[in-house]
Amino acid sequence: GVIDPAKVTRAALQNAASIAALLLTTEALVADKPEPEPAMPPGGGMDPMGGMGGM
Repeated sequence: GVIDPAKVTRAALQNAASIAALLLTTEALVADKPEPEPAMPPGGGMDPMGGMGGM
């Protein structure tokens, strides 16, 4: 049969647009979720018993 050039061009453009949309969607979905920084413990890391450390 005879292949219609307009139909081939249309199909190629549709396929290209479909692949481009897929890549953009994938690029937008694959990302790292930022984790919040842990807060400082009360007392600023001092010995909870109030002692002299490792003495």
